[in-house]
Amino acid sequence: MTSRKSFLLCLVVAYSTFGSSVWAADPPKVADTMAFVPRQKDVEIETPKPADFAKCKVEVERKGKVNGWVVMGPTGQVLRKFLDTDGVGGIDQWRYFKDGIEVYRDIDTNNNNKVDQCRWLNLGGTRWGIDQNEDGRIEQWKVLSAAEASKEAVRALITGDEAAFQAIMINEDDLKLLGINSQLASKLIESAADPVKKAKGVMAKSKSLSAQSRWTRFDAQMPSTIPLDEEKANADLQVYESAMAIVETQTKFNAIQIGEMIRVGDVWKITQVPIPIEGEVTTTNGGILMEPLLASNGAAAGTAGPSPKVEKILKELTDIEQGLMKPGQSAPAVKALMAKRANLLKDAIELAETDEERTMLMKQTIDGYALASQMGTYPEGVQDLKEIETDISRKMPKSPLLPYVSYRLMQAEYYVNLQQAEEDKEKQAEIQKAWLEGLDDFVKKYPNSDDSDDAMVMLGTHEELQGRSKEAMEWYQKLLKDKPKSEMATRAQGALRRLKLTGQVLSLSGPGLDGGTVDVKSFKGQVVLVVFWASEYKVCEEDIPQLRALYQDNKAKGFEIVGVALDFEKSTALPFVQKNKMNWKHIYQPNPSTQTGGLNSPIAESFGIISLPTMFLVDKEGKVVNRNATLTDVKTELPNLLKPTDNVAQGKKSK
Repeated sequence: MTSRKSFLLCLVVAYSTFGSSVWAADPPKVADTMAFVPRQKDVEIETPKPADFAKCKVEVERKGKVNGWVVMGPTGQVLRKFLDTDGVGGIDQWRYFKDGIEVYRDIDTNNNNKVDQCRWLNLGGTRWGIDQNEDGRIEQWKVLSAAEASKEAVRALITGDEAAFQAIMINEDDLKLLGINSQLASKLIESAADPVKKAKGVMAKSKSLSAQSRWTRFDAQMPSTIPLDEEKANADLQVYESAMAIVETQTKFNAIQIGEMIRVGDVWKITQVPIPIEGEVTTTNGGILMEPLLASNGAAAGTAGPSPKVEKILKELTDIEQGLMKPGQSAPAVKALMAKRANLLKDAIELAETDEERTMLMKQTIDGYALASQMGTYPEGVQDLKEIETDISRKMPKSPLLPYVSYRLMQAEYYVNLQQAEEDKEKQAEIQKAWLEGLDDFVKKYPNSDDSDDAMVMLGTHEELQGRSKEAMEWYQKLLKDKPKSEMATRAQGALRRLKLTGQVLSLSGPGLDGGTVDVKSFKGQVVLVVFWASEYKVCEEDIPQLRALYQDNKAKGFEIVGVALDFEKSTALPFVQKNKMNWKHIYQPNPSTQTGGLNSPIAESFGIISLPTMFLVDKEGKVVNRNATLTDVKTELPNLLKPTDNVAQGKKSK
């Protein structure tokens, strides 16, 4: 790569040499065009060796008012484009390619001979940055996916780059735009304050990170939606909780907690400085936006606010909640905060004036213990939950709080026991058996509780994974009968549909990943393999070479593949398809309310998909012959399915 000075020199040469009056003149030399490099450093482009320059060529490109030079590689692939796109007369876009595909673009929007926008494209990603002062550093992002935001966060942490932090850290303007509740906004501003100072402190203490550390991938559960009616913002919020990134340092891999991330328009922002998970530092689950809103500032108009005593307690609870949400807390620190939190909530419950307030505070107490137990930061929470369950059972045996705490105790105990039996497979099997029996007992004891539908789905899913379809269907049918309007009913209905697919004509269509509509019925007369996949599932990626080979070997014989992409974001699915040369049709249909995919997307729910990859093998008549196919099944069954039908065979014979 050339230096900044040399880059600017090339820029001047471009405007004096590639002006609007010279598009028909002799093109520049290939060596001169190769002196241009992306303004941003983390871009992989294709550059031939000097010895191959003679095999390259530069041609004029004219499309309407767009004029410029195109640099072609030794095999005819595009390497660079230098274009005047607005007809003003000078180059305003420098486009860079890899394997013939554009991966990055520098843009001059004000025709002053300087780059002020940078875009990563196709296999290069989705980032679109604004360099307002034209110094080569991105001050603002126009488009930034969650994965790419985590990459920027890791880079900012390692380098201490203030401009990078400012571009990705949540700020007051973002919070005003989203209409974040003032109670939460003040916490977010405090969490995001002084990122460079905090980053230096993190790097000074870290034993795993160094200047050689490099981001390798994003690691997070599905994004969450906080609905408008929770009154935390002026519209639905999209949030990642406890997002992680994996970093490589000299062949060793470490996890870094990115923490809570918030979507602001087309840009994902972070709310805290990333923390490496090492030593006594543990992960935390949930962030500031997941905290229950306290009533200290939220009394409805015309009603009395909390008493001074309750006001004081709520203020202290807010501080403790914020402390618990900070990443990197040691186990003793978490234990001390949990104990203080419990005492304060107990005092607040005694001072509450209505049953509704007491119930809310009790649930807050229970959720805190359950969450901390499951995350492994406070396993003692299991015993605390047992004591609460006993107390409620004795004093309020008919209260809906009893099944509420019982269900969370069961879940917390299961996770804590599994963590403690990490190396004992036999013990783990006993723990799982006890947990499943507990779920069964819970459904029988509390059939009308808010959690019974969740328990039934878990039991049905377990039976499916054990290959017991009949038992799984019984649980799904029971859920639909007992709680037809629950949130889990759609998933249960979909699972029943999937389990009954064999022998049925498959009806499956949706928006194409690259546009248009994909409908499996349009492939009638061909054998079709439908593959539900997501790029973050390693097993899906491992299957791709075999799928690609099957497709190449059998496409001409009448074999097709239809992928159903279940990535959370389209911006990660498209590059994955291109990178892995998955040259068949793909459907991508995000959830309308969140605009994200995953197992909560409409198609995934309509078939009750519970694991990935899931594959349906469909014959020439459009009927499903295997609703849970493996690659081995496909290889075994495909030759017979591809044989000519009787009608076709008779037709050939008559000829």
